[in-house]
Amino acid sequence: MHRRTFLSLTPAIATFAQGRPNLTELYGGTAARLIAAAQADDGGWKKMMYLCDRIGNRLAGSTSLNRAIEWGAAEMKREGLQNVKTPLVKVPHWVRGEESAWMLEPLESKIFMLGLGGSVATPPEGITAEVVVVSTFDELEQLGADKIKGKIVLYNEAWQGYGRSVAYRAAGASRAAKFGAVAALVRSVTPISQRTPHTGMMVYTEGVPKIPTAAVTVEDALRMHRLYQQGVKIRVRLKMEAKTLPDADSANVIGEIPGREKPEEIVVMGGHIDSWDVGQGAQDDGSGCVACWQAIMLAHQLGLKPRRTLRICLWTNEENGSRGGQAYREWAGATVKNHVAAVEMDGGAERPAGFGLSIAGASEEVMARAMERMQQIGALLKSVGADSVTRGGGGADIGPIMRDGVPGIAHRSIGQRYFEWHHTEGDALDKIDPQEFRQNIAALAVVGYVLADMPEKLAD
Repeated sequence: MHRRTFLSLTPAIATFAQGRPNLTELYGGTAARLIAAAQADDGGWKKMMYLCDRIGNRLAGSTSLNRAIEWGAAEMKREGLQNVKTPLVKVPHWVRGEESAWMLEPLESKIFMLGLGGSVATPPEGITAEVVVVSTFDELEQLGADKIKGKIVLYNEAWQGYGRSVAYRAAGASRAAKFGAVAALVRSVTPISQRTPHTGMMVYTEGVPKIPTAAVTVEDALRMHRLYQQGVKIRVRLKMEAKTLPDADSANVIGEIPGREKPEEIVVMGGHIDSWDVGQGAQDDGSGCVACWQAIMLAHQLGLKPRRTLRICLWTNEENGSRGGQAYREWAGATVKNHVAAVEMDGGAERPAGFGLSIAGASEEVMARAMERMQQIGALLKSVGADSVTRGGGGADIGPIMRDGVPGIAHRSIGQRYFEWHHTEGDALDKIDPQEFRQNIAALAVVGYVLADMPEKLAD
């Protein structure tokens, strides 16, 4: 060995000698190549244009979701990914139908609304009733059946972050039905509105009558709240044709770069291919699907073959059932123990901020080591602003395998405007900045490749 060559390898040898290679040093050159490729890439954006503009929104059970799945599998094969599969998943099949809401008193005017996923229909003639307005479940309880029976309950709960406010969308109908309400309306779960309603999933409580439920805009909710506080009678007519059909056939879409040394060990990355039936499903979650997919494709295009298998999965039916994530766990079977890490992107493609990590059942010692390694990987992403690594990660689709101890990693963006577009007609491709999208691809490409190639497993 020439002395010059030996000296150039000394830092890497030294880190290996300590038993814990410094991943920032070890993968600096590879990360730079992946980031440069991502910043010059147009393949991911072309995929986004096709998915959004030529397929559109993709609710579980719809023909458009089936088209997206067929397109995804065909493209993966064409691009040279291996072991492309579309394992069958049975999914709920809810259909919105025609719907409308009108205020009849104190003046006649349109109410902008979207039925909530899973809701039952109104009678064909609709439901016409007086509205009572509450801001919290406590206020609902205080009114009681005497003031609620036969009326429509409107929840005007102010935005307190998605995790808190979404409870009214999910459980509001059944909580109102217990007191005899004939329908429920929910203020859209968003911090800012331009009279745009936000749909989403709701769940009926077993043993409680099922009543129709819909989201209304922030503006309409506030208007009815003001009238109600003044003692003005509000009367609304709600019409919804919503129905739930028998479960439909769908599929997850899977492709791989098989590992060069340990192909049985797996790093899986992805987002959910389904969306709600409004907008284009661009931020939620076309961006997560395509960014993870293109991250893997960049490694493939650069001829990088990781030590372990690097797998893309486009999960189906995250929005109204999470059947795709559950089916993936069943499909993986005993191989779940070979999953080294799972990465999910489902928070939009605004500028990337970093990643969060969780490992179910891990000791503090194991978690500390894993965090140290993830932070070393994060340091490779400083140039794209995605170097923050925190505890707390995962996602709905990787949740089922995380419960088996697979380390779960959540992609994080700055999320400044995500919930303005979330589950609306406005979730379209124009809301994504192409350069920020490329930065997300870059971050995912580095994280995915290093996790699949690093000498030790993340949680060893």
